[in-house]
This record gives sequence, C-alpha cells and structure tokens, in this order.
Amino acid sequence: MKDTPALKITENCPMCKTKSPLFYSSKKKRFFECSHCLGIFASKDFLPDDALEVERYTAHNNDVNDPRYREFVRPITSHIEKYFGPTHKGLDFGSGTGPVITVYLREKGYEIETFDPFFDNRPEVLNHTYDYIACCEVIEHFHKPHEEFKKLRNLLKPNGKLFLMTDPYHDAIDFQNWYYKNDPTHVFLYRNETFQWIQKEFNFKSVEIKGRLIIFSI
Repeated sequence: MKDTPALKITENCPMCKTKSPLFYSSKKKRFFECSHCLGIFASKDFLPDDALEVERYTAHNNDVNDPRYREFVRPITSHIEKYFGPTHKGLDFGSGTGPVITVYLREKGYEIETFDPFFDNRPEVLNHTYDYIACCEVIEHFHKPHEEFKKLRNLLKPNGKLFLMTDPYHDAIDFQNWYYKNDPTHVFLYRNETFQWIQKEFNFKSVEIKGRLIIFSI
C-alpha cells in the first residue's frame, strides 16, 4: 500500500537489517515493510524524540484503580496467574505512568519489579533474571526492536514466559485508516509472521498468538 508509488526508496529493517521498500507514506509518517521478518516500521526520519514520547505517554489516563484499565490488561494478568504464583519473580517492562499490571499482581501477593526508560528508569533491575515478563502495549514503541527482544530474552529464567500485548497487523486491515499506526510513538508494527520470526531468531521454544496477546516461552 503506497500513497506515493513513484517514490522508490528503501530503509533497512531495524529488526533484521533487510533492505525494505516503502509501504505507506503520508505527510505525518512513512512506513516500510520488511520482506524477511514482515515487520512494518517507521522511517528513521519520523522517529519521535524523548520529549515527544514523554509528552505522549503522560497524556494517557492510566489510573491503576480504573476497572476498565484493569480489564484491558486482564489477558496478561490472567495468564500470569495461570502459569505462575507469588513465589515466582516477575518484571513489568515498560510499566509507564500507571503500572496497573504490577499493582494488581502485588495486591495478589506477587513479587514483581517495574522498569520504564522514562518513568521508572532503574537499570539495576535489568541485572537480574525473571520467571515471567509482562510487556503491555510497549513493543510497538521499540526504536531498536532486535536489541530490545534480545534483552528481554536474556532477562528470562529457564522455563520463563514473556507476555506481550500489541495490535498485530494483517492484510485485511485498511492500513491507511488504521488507528494504530497514527500514534506518533508507534514505530514498529508486527504481523503474526513477525512473532514467528522472533521465536526462531531468539531461540524461544514456542510462541502462542491469541489476538492481541502473544506469549513466548523458553
């Protein structure tokens, strides 16, 4: 899908370094589509700076006591409760301004740390390993997704699980009118095939794709 099909430009995919053709272009953003990992990524010329990211994230109304917010993250919290108990150690990666997953699980007696590069930047928590990692509406913000997934993989203990939430793209979606690409901080978008590529690239044992919920296991 190209608004400007005559514009013959390419950029290297930040996930797998494959030279990728233009997929969509507008005045506000330009996306490329990788033919190898099938990720869709924003041009490096359109990556937001830290100030814009902080402004965007602080505009979110993330009240940890809001029942609607808790319901939104329930796919992650319910699966953590299914597979792990309070004796396991967890990490809420990209916990943001309202770490609702952490608050909910701590109320249940779970031991879980938080990390966010803007709002809870505690690099010391990245020196440990975890039984599970929650990463809710975060991976679409990765400027360097290969580096970030390598980090997440290395933070997991044997038999650990990585719980992700994002909105995957598929061909039935009208990309031009797709709300998810309009957020200026959404810079890497995933297809289901991209998650399968990630599984092999980072040596995860399996990946389960359940709509917006993605679970990697080692």
